[in-house]
Amino acid sequence: MEKSPYLHLLYQMLLIRRFEEKCAEMYAKTNIRGFLHLYIGEEAVAVGVTQALAGDDYVLATYREHGHALARGMDAGAIMAEMYGKQEGCSRGRGGSMHLFDGKKLYGGNAIVAGHLSMAVGMALAAKKQKQNRIACCFFGEGAAAEGEFHEAMNLAALWQVPVLFVCENNYYAMGTALRFSHAVQELEKKGPAYGIETAVADGMDVLAVERAAREAVEKVRARGKPYFLVCNTYRFRAHSMFDAELYRNKSEVEEWKKRDPIPRLSDFLLIKKVITEQDVQDLENRVAAEVQKAVDFAEGGTWEPVEQLTKFVYSSD
Repeated sequence: MEKSPYLHLLYQMLLIRRFEEKCAEMYAKTNIRGFLHLYIGEEAVAVGVTQALAGDDYVLATYREHGHALARGMDAGAIMAEMYGKQEGCSRGRGGSMHLFDGKKLYGGNAIVAGHLSMAVGMALAAKKQKQNRIACCFFGEGAAAEGEFHEAMNLAALWQVPVLFVCENNYYAMGTALRFSHAVQELEKKGPAYGIETAVADGMDVLAVERAAREAVEKVRARGKPYFLVCNTYRFRAHSMFDAELYRNKSEVEEWKKRDPIPRLSDFLLIKKVITEQDVQDLENRVAAEVQKAVDFAEGGTWEPVEQLTKFVYSSD
């Protein structure tokens, strides 16, 4: 087992975790306002899937998107500055946590539940028509899978045979509604075959399992030009958002899921296999801490957009 690929996976998950912990801290200090949805606990999905994607593939994510953006390679400073509302942010401070965007990385977040599924189908259709060897990867939660847009997107993707990878991050709670209360069929993987779409399930708390499943999925989508549905069963350790009182689940349930935390799960596995050392883990922690602090410093040193530009990008110059 070669060390560097595994260290990279561990590094990306640690960066997401520590970045979001810092976001929560800055939110408590009122440096970050508005909505903030943390991805803590689900890092293995974004990190595992993005390993299988090419740089010119499209990536669309949900509003719980910091992890996807970081895994895609977006600059942590630009993301933090966006949440601070500074014009150095990736969306000039106008979008905040739920509207991260990077044109060069072909990455975009989406704040409307299920609204981006049809966009992913459109991107895949464009790639097909232009005869480009690229795919569209769309991340969404099980809450979106209960929306009409999900079924419309699945139907058109199958009907038009376009290269799109649908990745459902099933964390079992759409805001505060448990899966059993929103889906008549709780095995989400049964929805894909209904549209003739090949489907697979992965343990979303195991980054290696997610990566294996994603590589197989991407290979098939790219080779066949057909849609694929990948369900990753995962769990968020934090509340739905910073405003969530979290009255819909027991703390004991959360603690049970934390025993499957994807970060120590990978590091412990690698330590047992003697692929990495305790010093490697500490070095990664130090590196990540420095990067997160650099992002905070960048955001705090950023500038506010002048009031005179309030209507810029809203109304035409005329």
